[in-house]
Amino acid sequence: MISEQEILNASILIVDDQQSNVLMLEEMLREAGYACIASTNNPYAVCELYRKNHYDLILLDLQMPGMDGFQVMEDLKKTATDDYLPILVITAQPGHKLRALTSGAKDFVAKPFDLIEANTRIHNMLEVRLLYKQLEQYSHKMESLALHDSLTGLPNRRLLLDRLSLAIAHAHRNKRAMAVMYLDLDGFKQINDTLGHDAGDKLLNMVAARLTAAVRQEDTVARLGGDEFVIALWELIHADGLAKLVSKVIQAVSQPYVIDGHTVNITTSVGVSIYPTHGEDGDTLMKNADLALYEAKRTGKNDYRIAAQRERWRGNSDPI
Repeated sequence: MISEQEILNASILIVDDQQSNVLMLEEMLREAGYACIASTNNPYAVCELYRKNHYDLILLDLQMPGMDGFQVMEDLKKTATDDYLPILVITAQPGHKLRALTSGAKDFVAKPFDLIEANTRIHNMLEVRLLYKQLEQYSHKMESLALHDSLTGLPNRRLLLDRLSLAIAHAHRNKRAMAVMYLDLDGFKQINDTLGHDAGDKLLNMVAARLTAAVRQEDTVARLGGDEFVIALWELIHADGLAKLVSKVIQAVSQPYVIDGHTVNITTSVGVSIYPTHGEDGDTLMKNADLALYEAKRTGKNDYRIAAQRERWRGNSDPI
């Protein structure tokens, strides 16, 4: 729900070429308790003002010399990024009502206007506008939650697969390689059992931060759940560079952690698959990297293995 205070704190722009009309509207709004009021006598300035300030309501006079309110609305529709333009038109011509509404206005007030009616229309329109913004923010939040791990904020499997598709398409287009690193923490269950799940969650967040810092900005670090992470390496130019990067990641994870006064040591095992040698789509690369991870775990942990079907891969220079 939208509170009364939120409505009174909403931002309002008055557009009228007559300064006397502007002053009258400002006085009416201030008496009603509105705090964020701006105005302009220049209809040509409205689009830029809206682009910078994203007002919650525009009180727009239709009859202005040089550029009338209809033209202002047309320009706003071309330049504004919002799907919802919060325009309430003010006109002395009742016959313009239908045209104003079809041109983009959400409501209108006829001159000379009744103060109670005008205030009611402004209040109601602001409430709708703020509810629309609230819904939009909620939708963005839900979209973000659907694509990111709730604990670490890293991309989840869904977003990872999208990023993998982009990386594979880029590699294919440029005749380059890319790689997938599948990581699992060695002994993570023991940390949970001895220090508790809160400590385990803190450790996972610390690992996420170290992984993100260890790779390049264009690479994607994702958490699949539990203590499993995947890194999609955007582009590789030389196999030696891949080995250095994997070793860097293992070393970064293996440094001691201090959690709730306890020093925690943990290592990671890594499986690696390379496009196009070990697969030409995200699912196949993930599967082969996971199999290589299992091999790294089986042969001693705190190390990495590259997927089977090893074809000699050569490039031009180190990617790091």
